[in-house]
Amino acid sequence: MTVPIDERDRPTTRRTGLWVAIVIATVMVVFVAVLATRPSAADRQALSPLLGKPAPAVSGTAVDGTRVDASALRGKFVLVNFFASWCASCVQEHPELVRFSQRHQVTGDAAVVSVIFSDDVASVRRFVADKGATWPIIPDPGGHIAYDFGVRGPPESFLIDRSGNVVSKIIGTVRADSLDRLLSEARARGL
Repeated sequence: MTVPIDERDRPTTRRTGLWVAIVIATVMVVFVAVLATRPSAADRQALSPLLGKPAPAVSGTAVDGTRVDASALRGKFVLVNFFASWCASCVQEHPELVRFSQRHQVTGDAAVVSVIFSDDVASVRRFVADKGATWPIIPDPGGHIAYDFGVRGPPESFLIDRSGNVVSKIIGTVRADSLDRLLSEARARGL
């Protein structure tokens, strides 16, 4: 009796399927391992041509009506945070900014200034009323401030030293403890 061709191929097909499944599983395990071990965006500092140079101007009328000029904060570290109320990562980082701001309001050594990125003032006012913020939040009509800093999208933050120079650029959400570590490192360098 002759065995049909398709039955002779069945063990080979099963082995091939098993090997494909093993390769896919291995790739997935490696992918998950890479994602699990890489630093979070909260700790991700980025290169910027602004590092070590004077920060671009950050000024305007804040959403609460006060006039803001970040250069008036010389002598303090300033975190310039670009955000939008529609940005999920910005909503996630907001409690960390509150924590950082509250810590440094007590010591008076650092301040936060937020710049609205592609959002309307009414939405930001609702966001602040709901989530709270004690620091100035400046609209950026035309995106000129964001352009000067080279911001691609929120959230992005820049730590400015006491002399007005850019110390760090952080892409993604920030954490209060990571920001405090950056301040400590800047102080250790005499900035």
